[in-house]
Amino acid sequence: MPHILIVEDETIIRSALRRLLERNQYQVSEAGSVQEAQERFSIATFDLIVSDLRLPGAPGTELIKLGQGIPVLIMTSYASLRSAVDSMKMGAVDYIAKPFDHDEMLQAVARILRDRPSAPTPVAEPRVGGKPATTEKAAANGEIGIIGSCAPMQDMYSKIRKVAPTDSNVLIQGESGTGKELVARALHNLSRRAKAPMISVNCAAIPETLIESELFGHEKGAFTGASAGRAGLVEAADGGTLFLDEIGELPLEAQARLLRVLQEGEIRRVGSVQSQKVDVRLIAATHRDLKNLAKIGQFREDLYYRLHVIALKLPALRERGSDVNEIASVFLARQSARIGRDDLRFSHEAEQAIRHYSWPGNVRELENAVERAVILSESPEISAELLGIDIELGDLEDDDGFATAPNTTGTGGNTSHEPTEDLSLEDYFQHFVLEHQDHMTETELARKLGVSRKCLWERRQRLGIPRRKSGAISE
Repeated sequence: MPHILIVEDETIIRSALRRLLERNQYQVSEAGSVQEAQERFSIATFDLIVSDLRLPGAPGTELIKLGQGIPVLIMTSYASLRSAVDSMKMGAVDYIAKPFDHDEMLQAVARILRDRPSAPTPVAEPRVGGKPATTEKAAANGEIGIIGSCAPMQDMYSKIRKVAPTDSNVLIQGESGTGKELVARALHNLSRRAKAPMISVNCAAIPETLIESELFGHEKGAFTGASAGRAGLVEAADGGTLFLDEIGELPLEAQARLLRVLQEGEIRRVGSVQSQKVDVRLIAATHRDLKNLAKIGQFREDLYYRLHVIALKLPALRERGSDVNEIASVFLARQSARIGRDDLRFSHEAEQAIRHYSWPGNVRELENAVERAVILSESPEISAELLGIDIELGDLEDDDGFATAPNTTGTGGNTSHEPTEDLSLEDYFQHFVLEHQDHMTETELARKLGVSRKCLWERRQRLGIPRRKSGAISE
């Protein structure tokens, strides 16, 4: 059983992470600081160290040296993202942004332990839409690690195996919630760059004023507040893979810099006149039509053709036939285990509803629906009503986990909703964002709402709530 050391000064986070890892068959020890870890443990005996970056006394990066080759996974807030890049330069195996999703953490831990040659190698869990899962059918996909056996997915697996060993740029297209980052991870894991870092960047989640500095780095004095030079995320991915999610949201200025990376294999930090070579494979993803964006001047046409060397199209969940029931069963098993129940099952009507519902939010929506049903279930049998699915009325759940009332006309074209209570969750979301966005950062808003920054952005898009263009609070 792999032995993991958690070093985190916030007791609540440390305890929650310990319970999460122990529930998933890991042996866990914990400390509140580097000094405490040194005093209590022989650090080099662990299989993995998961540490916060900012700790009382010495920073978490000190554990890289103390671990004598033991992999160190650094946890960092979004505001410290550039510091996380510096941590990887110092030898951290990877970083994960706080607040993190539990499945995201488990996936990172399993991947690091699997890739460490001297460590006990746990069986890598197949994943669904980026989430760990376990089924016999999934295991058949082996190194791909994605649940589903329908014809479109089999075609996708074949393309992944062909494309992964190359250094060609890849553009992954598909609706939100279909698992584009999971495909990117499979491409990286099956490539010759698998031992090098894969740096993932959600272009929609980084403020427009910071995106160039985050991607390409900056020199000291390049702009107000640049008190020291910083490496960018492209530089951090040198030798490995750079995954740019929602690349359609990348500003035109940043697109021009990215084009130089692809054409010349070099970057120039913001504020610098010197260029440096980088060896990066680019994988991009979007749910938007980049070709049409290029036609109307919102995306560089030359960059589009550079990205479109290999295009992979992920099918929507509604196009995957019986895969949806298989995935739902995996989610049910996982959520049941979390609350300690082994008697839950879908009713026949629920299985039919799952199969025939259109799932506009795709795998993410399905997972949210199953999680809610498991939590609210008072009997062993989960009904279609408990899942929030009404085939005749349509969409009851969107892709970021906020329930919406049914369309009262029974047609998909009407976007108005009747609240199920005095204030629907959709109304609450809109009210909360509009009320607090003037004094909260996007990170703070997302944390208060219990969603990721990406989900917050997607929700803004759907409801037409623009982000501030001026007077934005510093992230």
